[in-house]
Amino acid sequence: MKLILMVAFQAMSLISISTASLQYNFYGSSCPNAEQTISNVVYGLIDADPSMAPALLRLHFHDCFVMGCDASILLDPTKANGSPEKTAIPLRGYDAVNKIKAAVEAVCPGKVSCADILAFAARDSVAKSGGFVYPVPSGRRDGNVSSAFSVFSSIPSPFFDADELVQSFAAKGLTVDDLVAPAVPDGGRLPGRELRGGAAADDGVVNNSPVSPATLGNQYFKNALAGRVLFTLDAALLAGRNDTAEKVRENAGDLTAWMARFAASMVKMGGIEVLTGARGEVRRFCNATNS
Repeated sequence: MKLILMVAFQAMSLISISTASLQYNFYGSSCPNAEQTISNVVYGLIDADPSMAPALLRLHFHDCFVMGCDASILLDPTKANGSPEKTAIPLRGYDAVNKIKAAVEAVCPGKVSCADILAFAARDSVAKSGGFVYPVPSGRRDGNVSSAFSVFSSIPSPFFDADELVQSFAAKGLTVDDLVAPAVPDGGRLPGRELRGGAAADDGVVNNSPVSPATLGNQYFKNALAGRVLFTLDAALLAGRNDTAEKVRENAGDLTAWMARFAASMVKMGGIEVLTGARGEVRRFCNATNS
């Protein structure tokens, strides 16, 4: 409990991006059991398949970086739109999100958005695999627009150098801290990681770190300093910019500080271009709009 409170306090002190349109305990009255219901399902899914934790984190990242955190990544192709976001890059976890949504709908029909489910599921994935919890504001609404073409202009390329990565995150209102802190290999935060030599990474299959514990932590940064990293993006954080390299060293040296930075970065990312109030909708099914 002490670690949870410390991480939460430090994380809140690091958040500089505005999340004023979102609220903590947003569902306190309309669906008081929403977050616990989501946590229960997520924990069960990860118990059955540990690779589901990075998959859910990656879904949340892709959702937020492409047209904001509006669950547009979850929409299936239709006759009217044959190329939504999910057709652009292969991701996992869609069935898991549908299971979470079904559980929440059984408790509180029509109350909890799929965009919020993604944010809560990412938080719970961190709690399950990393052992620390942080508060997540909610109140996001689900979008009705999803385009594969917008993915390629929004998601950082796996071949970006450090300057390009920093610029890509800055375009979303995120800092160097927000780039580096979540860049742990099993966190799935940075998309399109490529193995040197050309073999593509696969969530839960490739051992993304030569020396890595079973839990989410800062071992990755220690590996990076020792030259034991596998992906182009990992090497980029240590090459070409002093600020990204310094953040790697800071995260390697202080586990609790890294946890706080990671949590703050996730909350900030979860506030990118959100729909709130009367904008958007609360979908009945996460893979389809209501109309």
